[in-house]
Amino acid sequence: MELLDINANIRTTAGNSPSRGLRREGSIPAVLYGPGAKSVLLSINAHDLELALKKAPIGQIIFNLQMQNADFPARTAIAKEIQIHPVSRNFLHVDFYEISKDRKILTKVPVAVQGKAKGVENGGILQIILREVEVSCLPFEVPDAIPVDISNLDIGDSIHIGDIPKIANVDFADDAHITVLTISSSMVDDRASAEKTEEAEVAPAPAAAGKKSA
Repeated sequence: MELLDINANIRTTAGNSPSRGLRREGSIPAVLYGPGAKSVLLSINAHDLELALKKAPIGQIIFNLQMQNADFPARTAIAKEIQIHPVSRNFLHVDFYEISKDRKILTKVPVAVQGKAKGVENGGILQIILREVEVSCLPFEVPDAIPVDISNLDIGDSIHIGDIPKIANVDFADDAHITVLTISSSMVDDRASAEKTEEAEVAPAPAAAGKKSA
């Protein structure tokens, strides 16, 4: 994970009105919390956060919060949640979770598909069900991605969490039976099969043997 410095200020007021005032000034209301620690109300510069997110995905950043008006040193944290306005896409609020270098964290890591499946070469379709997996590890040992080799997969084959090779010092937090990806038959074949089934259902039944028409 990438360690990035970002300035933070202690704020003494909470509520909608003060938060709107901060946003008008280009800042974002935030909160810092963690195990055994009292929550701290903060504000950070919106432009600083935007620049940080351009350097790495949010799940791959450890923030070194440089306190500008506090009597305690910088705090190391990850962003647990960033609220964004659905229309303007402006930042609304950030939840920071304080971490320690020697304490494991839970975070999500993207899946990196490697190779070309035999099933795809035979006309199948790769369907990625889970694009991120949750892992437990020390903050500075979070992998950039989880490699998943699909070279030997044929049509109908799948890879589950339990099938992914272990990574040193990293534990998978998701259930081992959860499907990560699968190789399905082509949509053309599926459509043809469905059409045959439909034709069979609507075909008229043959007349009974030996029965004469009136």
